[in-house]
Amino acid sequence: MQGKLIMAALLLTTVACTSGQNGPARSASDKPAKPGEVVRINEDPFPSTYRAYGSVPTVLQNVNIYDGRGGKILNGMVALADGKVVAVGQTVAVPAGATVIDGQGKWVTPGVIDIHSHLGNYPSPGVQAHSDGNEVTGPVRPEVWAEHSIWPNDPGFSRALANGGVTALHVLPGSANLFGGRGVTLKNVYGRSQQDMKFPGAPYTLKMACGENPKRVYGSRNQMPGSRMANIAMDRQTWAKAQEYRRKWADYNRKIDDGTAKASDAPSRDLAMDTLAGVLDGKILVQNHCYRADEMMNVIDMSKEFGYKVTTFHHAVESYKIADILAREGICSAMWADWYGFKMESNDGIRENIPFVHAAGACTIVHSDDANGIQRLNQEAAKSMGDGKRVGIDIAPEVAWTWLSYNPAKALGIADKTGSLEAGKMADVVLWNGDPFSVYTRPEKVWIDGALMFDATNPRLRPVSDFELGQPGEGDVK
Repeated sequence: MQGKLIMAALLLTTVACTSGQNGPARSASDKPAKPGEVVRINEDPFPSTYRAYGSVPTVLQNVNIYDGRGGKILNGMVALADGKVVAVGQTVAVPAGATVIDGQGKWVTPGVIDIHSHLGNYPSPGVQAHSDGNEVTGPVRPEVWAEHSIWPNDPGFSRALANGGVTALHVLPGSANLFGGRGVTLKNVYGRSQQDMKFPGAPYTLKMACGENPKRVYGSRNQMPGSRMANIAMDRQTWAKAQEYRRKWADYNRKIDDGTAKASDAPSRDLAMDTLAGVLDGKILVQNHCYRADEMMNVIDMSKEFGYKVTTFHHAVESYKIADILAREGICSAMWADWYGFKMESNDGIRENIPFVHAAGACTIVHSDDANGIQRLNQEAAKSMGDGKRVGIDIAPEVAWTWLSYNPAKALGIADKTGSLEAGKMADVVLWNGDPFSVYTRPEKVWIDGALMFDATNPRLRPVSDFELGQPGEGDVK
């Protein structure tokens, strides 16, 4: 018990010192409006309060490198300092006072990014009290935000870090609804609130769903939608309302710019329409659950009708049928290696889906949608490489790593900050204890923003949520 109390005290001290407990200074737009005051909508009322943990300059030498952009360096070096990647190459300068780690032929990669996770809003233990990913009170619920269901103490976060090398993840609402709500991108660190975990500067996303799930959930209640045609009809009607709402607020904001606005001119506020207007303005990225190729094509046409863009189709087991169209439209596919056939709309999936989409030049991503799968995304990518090779598509491992880091970063709007080992980017880095595509390989060390967050050789250096600190066998210091 004494060991647990020491760990708890250390954790609380660390969080208080590093996670920005008071948050950033509030701007004028965050303050409540005074009577008669003309104000704009605050688009970020729950800002990130993430603060990187402390780091020291570090150099990894004699390591093999997948840089996340399709490049490979054998027996190279990676330098980290001030939370950033400083240099990557055959040889690099060693910063003064740096900790030098001899990798001895081991592999270094950017941290894995899971674009489709429900950690935190379907946390462990998986009990009804923790089931907070779907708001099934109506098929159109874009006003809800996944982050407001996230339990920051989910033990799954540390499992994803230690077992899977996951340094960032995107948490989405479920797929019961046509419009499921906003998703949020997290740095994979523990905090006292979800805001302490929010990836700074990451755009918000909108989770949409087509196909069986919405029509099954609401059709079984004799509600609309009860069919695929109703799915699209309700989507289109909702987007039409969003266009009108956006026009009203655009007119009002122009009056503010012109200095002619009065408080009474402000349109009625609608939180659901705020999200959809953000999509139409290009500020919120659409992440669309969709299995069948024909439905993806319906959604693409609908997006053109209403003037928004689909960033990624998720699950997308039939992307191989329209891979050329997805490449042309610049739409990513987040896919499983071989999880399909568990319901009718997933029946026509094939193991070669990922390599076929990649070979067509379309943006290819490996995702989990699962608290256990997130711990082995490197192995899922390896399976897809093998499936490709068996049909004559030979994908180099350094290229396949783009499925795990750079491509998901691009689809989340954070590729300028992370997803590859390039000078100036966040030092989100994994040192693997073997070939990163081997089933026998595990992370040996994981850095987030240059801070060593996990070390397999040091039992004390593994993030432990305060929920686990109270459980038998967890958190004891020997």
